[in-house]
Amino acid sequence: MTQSPVARAPEAPARTRAQISERTFRKDPWWRAPRITATLLTIWVAYATVHVFTGHWYYVAKDNYLTPFFSPCISGECVPGASSLGHWFPAIPPIIPYALISLPFVLGFRLSCYYYRRAYYRAFWRSPAACAVREPHAKYTGETRFPLIMQNLHRYFFYAVILISILNTYDAVEAFHPEKGGFGFGLGSLIMVANVVLLWGYSLSCHTCRHITGGRLKNFSKHPVRYWAWTKISWLNARHMQLAWITLAMPPISVYATATTDSTAMAPIKYPGSDPRSAPKSTMASGIAAIYTLAPLASSRPIMNTPLAACFALAPNRRSRSPYTVVTLFA
Repeated sequence: MTQSPVARAPEAPARTRAQISERTFRKDPWWRAPRITATLLTIWVAYATVHVFTGHWYYVAKDNYLTPFFSPCISGECVPGASSLGHWFPAIPPIIPYALISLPFVLGFRLSCYYYRRAYYRAFWRSPAACAVREPHAKYTGETRFPLIMQNLHRYFFYAVILISILNTYDAVEAFHPEKGGFGFGLGSLIMVANVVLLWGYSLSCHTCRHITGGRLKNFSKHPVRYWAWTKISWLNARHMQLAWITLAMPPISVYATATTDSTAMAPIKYPGSDPRSAPKSTMASGIAAIYTLAPLASSRPIMNTPLAACFALAPNRRSRSPYTVVTLFA
């Protein structure tokens, strides 16, 4: 008796991707966020480049104010008192940054940051410009080729930035010890403290930090301390984008406080025996500025979804009857 051949299942017809002529079916203004991001990043990069290579307005000797862009100042060209780590090489022209040992790591950390990668991939490379929007590129290689494969160095940049944040913390503490000695504070020192707190928040909210804290754990119940730390880092991580933008605005604010310290800084307050009533009213301005700077962190709402994100400082107004003037620095 002959066996009938085994019936073979019919082959499915070859399928191709749906051919859609429209670029996207989205009806919302999806293009707005990438354009705003590109504009703000371009302005910031232009400002930072000019400021770093000018070699001016970075240190106030009488108040010990040192802007983050120039910390640590290791060039022989640095003014006396600005070099907390000493001079590592002789005087060089400002075309070479005075903080040569820190800026490459800070820049590398920002460029390889998960949020910033998303931001400038969409804003400048349009890869993609937005969700459900067709890319203009013919092929996609991801981050497997040079230079994008260097994004894998993000974890090592994170380690370096932690050391730089410690140095920035030291600079903020020194801002409370004026050149004449004693203890004093002003608008500049308060802004420097706010800058350091926000930088620590941005660094610790990094996805790499969250993974280091609890990413490899298989059982949280056996590691209660690391689980507690992981939950706190996760809370910060949900606000990573807000911290990324606010910390971009803080260095210009610090430079503003340094460049105009003669008109905005408070007279040093000595302790003990100081009279709080003798302090100028710019204390209130500093507090209000800090509240408005830190307020976006209380909500996980993306800062770019608001009509206008403005970071500002308040300075005493000596030309009008109004006690304070709002100085818009970044919008």
